[in-house]
Amino acid sequence: MKLRRFAIVVAASLLTTFVALAQQAELEPSAAKLQQHVSYLASDALDGRRTGTVGANDAARYIAGEFERLGLHPGNGTEAHRRRDLMARYLQTFPYVARVDLGQDNELVFSQSGLSKGPLAPTVEWMPLGFSANGKTSGQLRFAGYGITAAEQNYDDYAGLDVKDCVAVVLQGTPDGDNPHGQFARYEGIRWKAIAARNAGAKALIVVARENDFLIEKLARLTYDNSGDAGLPVMVISRQGVDRVLGTSTLPSWEEIAKEKSQSKKQTVDGYLSINVDVVRKEVPAYNVVGILEGSDPVLKNEYIVIGAHYDHLGRGGEGSLAPRSGEIHHGADDNASGTAGMIELARIFSAQKPKLKRTVVFIGFSGEEEGLLGSNYYVNHPLVPLANTVAMINMDMIGRMRDRKLSIGGIGTSQEWREIVRQANAAQSMTVAANSGSPAPKGVPIVVSANGRSIMTVDPNGAFELTLNDDGYGPSDHSSFYTKQVPVLFFFTGTHNDYHKPSDTFDKINYNDEARILSLVARIVRDVDGAPKRLSFTTAKSDATPRTGGFRVYLGTIPNYADSTTGLLLDGVRDDSPAAKAGLKAGDRIVKIGEREVKNVYDYTYALGEMKAGQEYTVEVIRGTEKLSLKIIPEARK
Repeated sequence: MKLRRFAIVVAASLLTTFVALAQQAELEPSAAKLQQHVSYLASDALDGRRTGTVGANDAARYIAGEFERLGLHPGNGTEAHRRRDLMARYLQTFPYVARVDLGQDNELVFSQSGLSKGPLAPTVEWMPLGFSANGKTSGQLRFAGYGITAAEQNYDDYAGLDVKDCVAVVLQGTPDGDNPHGQFARYEGIRWKAIAARNAGAKALIVVARENDFLIEKLARLTYDNSGDAGLPVMVISRQGVDRVLGTSTLPSWEEIAKEKSQSKKQTVDGYLSINVDVVRKEVPAYNVVGILEGSDPVLKNEYIVIGAHYDHLGRGGEGSLAPRSGEIHHGADDNASGTAGMIELARIFSAQKPKLKRTVVFIGFSGEEEGLLGSNYYVNHPLVPLANTVAMINMDMIGRMRDRKLSIGGIGTSQEWREIVRQANAAQSMTVAANSGSPAPKGVPIVVSANGRSIMTVDPNGAFELTLNDDGYGPSDHSSFYTKQVPVLFFFTGTHNDYHKPSDTFDKINYNDEARILSLVARIVRDVDGAPKRLSFTTAKSDATPRTGGFRVYLGTIPNYADSTTGLLLDGVRDDSPAAKAGLKAGDRIVKIGEREVKNVYDYTYALGEMKAGQEYTVEVIRGTEKLSLKIIPEARK
């Protein structure tokens, strides 16, 4: 009888132990669940998840479905009584131009010696571009070579050529030919040609296509990057169109003039052009996906920790793609199905945790990141929980291809507490619960049993990471939007690779076990932030005085807002001790002019930056609230 009673007690004790271990296992990231999420998000069915497409919307609904299944409150819960679609309540809508269509009133007519030659046939002989300004204009033609103005090369196709109130005609390409590393390579894009033409006073720009069938080329496709129009009508004309209205000998002559780089031979064309451009930009809704896990503390639940990742990618290529050809599905497994899957896993873990976290956690899947942080920028300007009470933002972007246990964490300098929190969490990575993975303890490593007999711990020498810590809170991902609002941020990233922005970034190349270990680290950090009696302090992070990226000779220290750049360049921030800070520029300023150059969008700003010289003073005109200010700035040379 005693033996039987003892056996029952032992069995009950073992059952209790295994139940406790099974419950603990539920609080650890699952490689299998990560693979499940990534394999769907990066599947052919979602067609590359380009913002505003059916594939991206399906991804949004998938994330919303996971949030609903996990019991997270909808981010748009206040609209619950007005919306029948439960999952739609998790979606925060923001505007997005998804495509550009030809309108009904496009016309191009050439007149010479009082005789009309035209109209030319749109889509066959000519095509307006997606970023062209709409409207009617007319003027005499001026041939301007390749249409390039490059101050640092002391080269200007408009020098000595009066194009004011005329239509500039230029050739596609650069004096370097097809050399992608030539000195004029960065001026090949038609955006830059359009800025040069507008700066020279032209009323419109026509680009002559390099190939006969110009419609097969990227330059003639109706695409739009949500960065505003060019400020003047811009169109491409086929070589056949030029031959029809000007004669077959014209183009060979122009090409010889352009190759000679001779400013004196740029010429007035005998003819007059009437133009009407009508492009229709189709705005569609895009979505952030927001799920809220309410905190358990009656006071601290009014503070918020944001865990975010962008779920959009590049669709079938185009702008941003590094593939040799467009049209193939860019799967985006690492960028950023990996981060999105990690966010969903953390939502599962924290929603199952008991006791629950004290502070409220807001999980956000952002869209529009690839186009310039559109979704996160919209969120911080239309937050669903008070930004003033947002104590931290954790961003995961490309966390699926770790090599040699190397992990990069940005934003360490945005709070004085981050460095110690991260150090302790990484040290704790070497202690893992063996039962969580269902795998035996590593050979040669002693098993440590806790005093109560219910937790079997092992030392895992592969648990800790080799960390690269970066102070800066700015960066090319969604955490930057929160940092501009003075929220402490951390950015987790395992680095780029040969499949970056290519169709070959597929789900089978993700290391799911390593990603699960990264999420264990993130979870520890979140728990430490949540468990602290006081919220994190915000600090302005240190950064390199003159960053070496960008390819420009000078440095200003401005942080452009890429999501709002149609009526000047809005600044999200200004780096401390930078030329911009010394000039008096501030976050929220809208730059409308630099020197003699008008600034309507980020392209105009970049173009003006390329013309500036270190040590020379320039006047910068900004709109600050209702005031227009003129400030003096002296750029620094890049190191």
